[in-house]
Amino acid sequence: MSEMTIGQYYPADSFVHKLDPRTKIMITLLYIVFIFTVKSFVGYIAAFVFLVLAITMSKIPVSYIIKGLKPIMFIVSLTIIINILWTKGENLLFSLGFIKIYMEGVIVAAKMGIRLMLLVSTTSIMTLSTSTIDLTDGMEMLMRKVPLLKRSAHDVSMMMSIALRFIPTLQEETDRIMKAQKSRGADFDSGNIIAKAKAMLPILIPLFVSAFQRAGELAMAMEARCYQGGEGRTRMKQLSYTKLDGIAYAVAFVFYALMFASRFVNLPF
Repeated sequence: MSEMTIGQYYPADSFVHKLDPRTKIMITLLYIVFIFTVKSFVGYIAAFVFLVLAITMSKIPVSYIIKGLKPIMFIVSLTIIINILWTKGENLLFSLGFIKIYMEGVIVAAKMGIRLMLLVSTTSIMTLSTSTIDLTDGMEMLMRKVPLLKRSAHDVSMMMSIALRFIPTLQEETDRIMKAQKSRGADFDSGNIIAKAKAMLPILIPLFVSAFQRAGELAMAMEARCYQGGEGRTRMKQLSYTKLDGIAYAVAFVFYALMFASRFVNLPF
């Protein structure tokens, strides 16, 4: 959990940091949509180049992005293994009893792994380059444009921002509990997967208790300050689009067009 970067903010004076939060949210959402339309590695190359450009323009260290990928490597590895074992095809590469690996399965597994890492990396850039307050305001303004979410836009955006804000807090709380348990003789490293999972139970219970206590304290603090939701609420910082947002949209749509056009490129992979 200490390796997670989603929910953290990395301050810097960069092109990406100066963008309106609505621009960054929309570009990230559209990136997620278009990445699922990609069928060949040519499209993934375009998506990777766009990611590299975003990292460069944000001045966020590459180590932060790699650090954010570490917690999901187990999920990525499991996804790759499942796709390799369960995807059938015509070109058999390896066979051992009931285990059969096809070239088609390897290609599908590689695409799924790349897709997951690209999605997490792009989301990390958005959260690392946007403060919690700006992210909340941006989500609220965008959701007000959706008829079904218009009335509850402020409440939904507030809940999402609080969830993002408390990710680092839960990480610190988990680390504190683990150190306290280790000082009492708990062992989290030895044994098989089942033994390690059982060893996590003494951590989960106090973590849930602490999370509920923090939620109760936050609710009382908001009520003590007469918080009544978004009705009649003003903002200290008003959001406004600039020329930088137009440039960002133009560059993003060029890459999205390349990603979508790759669907029509006839390649064997």
